[in-house]
Amino acid sequence: MYTGNQTSSNDFILVGLFGSTKLAVLLYSVTFIFFLMALSGNALLILLIHTDSRLHTPMYFFISQLSLMDLMYISVTVPKMLVGQVTGDNTISPLGCGVQMFFYLTLAGAEFFLLAAMAYDRYAAICRPLHYPLLMNQKVCQLLVSGCWFLGTIDGLLLTPITMNFPFCQSRKIMNFFCEAPALLKLSCSEISLYKTLMYLCCVLMLLIPVCIISTSYAFILHLIHRMNSAEGRRKAFATCSSHMVVVLLFFGASIYTYMLPRSYHTAEQDIIVSAFYTIITPVLNPLIYSLRNKDVTGALKSMMLSGLRLGKL
Repeated sequence: MYTGNQTSSNDFILVGLFGSTKLAVLLYSVTFIFFLMALSGNALLILLIHTDSRLHTPMYFFISQLSLMDLMYISVTVPKMLVGQVTGDNTISPLGCGVQMFFYLTLAGAEFFLLAAMAYDRYAAICRPLHYPLLMNQKVCQLLVSGCWFLGTIDGLLLTPITMNFPFCQSRKIMNFFCEAPALLKLSCSEISLYKTLMYLCCVLMLLIPVCIISTSYAFILHLIHRMNSAEGRRKAFATCSSHMVVVLLFFGASIYTYMLPRSYHTAEQDIIVSAFYTIITPVLNPLIYSLRNKDVTGALKSMMLSGLRLGKL
């Protein structure tokens, strides 16, 4: 044990998001603002969907789950980084590192499959409108969401213990602002080529299955839109799907870059930027994408604000 900071020699060191640049204080302040925006935006969206009966539909049920995942996702990584910046203690224990890795793997895996379930919901709503109440009833929605959480948990339980049990005999400085598996594996001094291959295949499956579902769903939707004679019908169909397509491109694009591209295609600095994108920026953007572009959500927000004003006058 070190006597000064009471830091165990087994602890890892997180380099942070901005390091020791001159603008670090300003950049971390902006990150803190983004963190608050993500928390408030996702919490507000969950509250609106829960309280407004007009939003009690399968699509908004899935959006509320997405907001819950984003809220938890950013809470797993950013607070530790911000506290480390304030206190100057950027260490994290092996247990804390494992817990952080488990939750981010679980939430990321669950979000992959949730986005696939949302694409299937849009397919059922647009291509099978007469059968939609049967295809997407409450029981089916709950089963789909439970399956998403289950598969995400399997991903976390499968990869976290194996990754954390490798011996780390090189520098214990993690080139990231949280315990991400690829960054942690760079510190291992044992032979991990087989595990890297297995992890790569696992990530391919976790990404490939949702991508196939999403691609198939939108292929049917685009085919139907192409056959529509009504310009208004095409506009409504595109408006229904555009928000989800933006979220899919943002989240899957960053994940494919991190976990599927060979190491030679990106540097540690680029990995940190991409990790920040899907752990900080995406949770901020998602509630904005689904609220500003959605009349139902903005209508529910206006109703809540009017109700609050009436209560304030009483």
